[in-house]
Order: sequence, then structure tokens, then C-alpha cells
Amino acid sequence: MKRAIIVLGMALVLTGVAAAQIRAGQTVYVTARSLPLKSGIGFFARTLGTLAYGDSVTVLQINGKWAQVEYRGRTTISGWTAHTNLSTKRVLAAGGAGSASSREVAMAGKGFTEEVEDVYRETNNVDFDAVDLIEAGRISDEDLLSFISEGRLSMGDE
Repeated sequence: MKRAIIVLGMALVLTGVAAAQIRAGQTVYVTARSLPLKSGIGFFARTLGTLAYGDSVTVLQINGKWAQVEYRGRTTISGWTAHTNLSTKRVLAAGGAGSASSREVAMAGKGFTEEVEDVYRETNNVDFDAVDLIEAGRISDEDLLSFISEGRLSMGDE
């Protein structure tokens, strides 16, 4: 009896995992604050445009960890992104005055809110100033590619 329950439980878990996977033809949502769509597979491919958190896109195809998507909104654009930037579930912010910012919604969608950060900070005596400074910094793709090339570092997936 125990064996049957365990097998049934594993089957349900595997069914849930398979259902959560992103497939071609599916409508999914952007989970990053700012998501560049690339001309091809790879981090250093040319950026065609940028999407925002919550934008809905249609998956055209999957290639390993990459998904080619099409956005039809302000403009129509298609390009490639890592499929980890997409979700079948959408987190919506309340509209109107006092609504959550896109940053707050993105963090909440990942289970991390300002309240959680405050409790963690107090409980563990943590200073997030360095993290905030790092998050505020931006490095262009060209500067990053130059750093990798000059340092003779591996490019990984292109």
C-alpha cells in the first residue's frame, strides 16, 4: 500500500512539472524587470528590443535553455531569451495610486518582498547597501565582451 501511494505521489509531481514547462505556441509572461530580446541564441547576440515585467509573449520555439518569443503590443517584435526569464503564471500589480512598482512586483513574484527583506535584515544583522549598489550598476554588453576577450576568459554559450 505504501508503495502504491509513493508511486502515485511521484506521478502527480512529474505531471505537475511537465505541465509547468514552457512549450511552443504557449502564451507566457516576462519575469524580469527588463528583458532584452536577442537576434540569436547567446548572451552577446544583438539586442532587437526590450520587454518589461509582465509583458505577455507567445513562444515560437524552444532550443535548449533558449526560447524564441514574439511580443505583440506597442510594437511587434520576436527574438530569443533564456526560458528562465519566462513564466506560465502572471503576477499582477494593483492599479491606481499607491500601487506596487514593477520592482516590488518582480520581487514578490519570486517570494521576496520588502517586508521579508526587513525581517531578514533585523534577524541576521545584514546591511543590503552593497547589494543595492551592485543592482544599480550597469555594464554594457560591449564592455563585458571586451573584458572577457582581454582576460581570455571562456565565453560559455554564445
